[in-house]
Amino acid sequence: MSVSQSDLPQKRLIFGHPPGLFVLFFTELWERFSYYGMRALFTIFLVAETSDQNPGFGWTNEEAIALYGWYTMLVYVASIPGGWIADNYLGQKKTVMLGGLLLCLGHGILALDSEISFYVGCAFIILGVGGLKPNISSMVGGLYADGDGRRDLGFYIFYLGINLGAFFAPLLCGWVGETYNWHYGFGLAAIGMLIGQITYYYGQPYLAGVGELAFSSKEEKQRLKNTKLTPIEKDRVKVLLISFLMIIIFWGAFEQAGGLMNLYAKQKTDRMLMGFEIPASWFQALNAFFIVTLAVVVGRIWMIIKAKGGEASSIFKIALGILIMGIGFIFMRFAASEYTLMGKSSMYWLVLAYLFHTLGELCASPVSLSYITKLAPLKYASLIMGVYWAASGLGNKLAATIGAYAGAAGEKATFTGIFVFCTLFALLIMAILKPLKRLAHGAED
Repeated sequence: MSVSQSDLPQKRLIFGHPPGLFVLFFTELWERFSYYGMRALFTIFLVAETSDQNPGFGWTNEEAIALYGWYTMLVYVASIPGGWIADNYLGQKKTVMLGGLLLCLGHGILALDSEISFYVGCAFIILGVGGLKPNISSMVGGLYADGDGRRDLGFYIFYLGINLGAFFAPLLCGWVGETYNWHYGFGLAAIGMLIGQITYYYGQPYLAGVGELAFSSKEEKQRLKNTKLTPIEKDRVKVLLISFLMIIIFWGAFEQAGGLMNLYAKQKTDRMLMGFEIPASWFQALNAFFIVTLAVVVGRIWMIIKAKGGEASSIFKIALGILIMGIGFIFMRFAASEYTLMGKSSMYWLVLAYLFHTLGELCASPVSLSYITKLAPLKYASLIMGVYWAASGLGNKLAATIGAYAGAAGEKATFTGIFVFCTLFALLIMAILKPLKRLAHGAED
């Protein structure tokens, strides 16, 4: 059986947390640098004309968003087999190592200037994220014993690493790709992933007892397999499935950032600032910037609310996150209206939209990861984390479907529709909050 680091003798902590947290922090930082660096370029590379000085594929917006949707969906759906492999064969730690190697290959292949290398590189990235993403998140939870109050804060720290990578990636990879050559940008993302893999490899001593298989023999494996879920565990799985639906809705709206909003920034936004034209890809760094600057503030507000006896359950936070994120699309509606009148819209609408999207994300996303590690049965820990990321992938596909629809419906109607739906859905979840909390059976107490 695996042993939590909190059950092992602790000779030293870093900021009150196991050293292994920071190994995973920097590994994920560089993995997200590679992912978001590539994502920042994905759609605008596909729509770049073949005759340009920096040529792309010359696709239409609809074609680019459609491929982006399939790619981002498969990236996260691959987390299900990645979680299954970890639970049954390799353990989380080895599966993360394998996923990282595949990611290094994938991003490296994208640096090659050919159409076939683009598709092959994407395929390796899909497989690599599938192996790494669900398991590294589960390993963060494995650093802490059940009931350890540091777990939520540990996930916030881990989430900070994600977003430091996501902040610098569009600025560096986006600028290199847009200014010099798309494939130079993809190559820079590959270097980031290589650094992450090296960090993880040399950080293994700090991850002792974490991410191992939950069984040490075939007999123990069979015994764990035959162990039936308790009624409480079944109830918790039910509420997890409902939370996955919420995740699909959240990311279906939020991931307009990489598709529709990315193209909107490129094609319809006045990006001139003091004589300098801001690269469209840079706007995707806003989300990460706001997370880095506001995460502590938002976390502290939730601590105060909980201390005063206010509603601070994970389900409520996710629902509130959907509501706040939906409000951000009001600003995109204003941007679309301004474009209709002026032929260009102000970049400040994008800034405000990303601000509200970030506030919504800070309410919903970090706590959802922690919530899963609290409720998921041990025998399905990685698999359920994989289902969570698959739900995120379905949300990404939903986002692409909505983004492609915008070409026919118009951006104003699309942004308004997202706002209305998110608001109504969030209010519905809040209305049934009490029975959902009962299904958790005090997992957050």
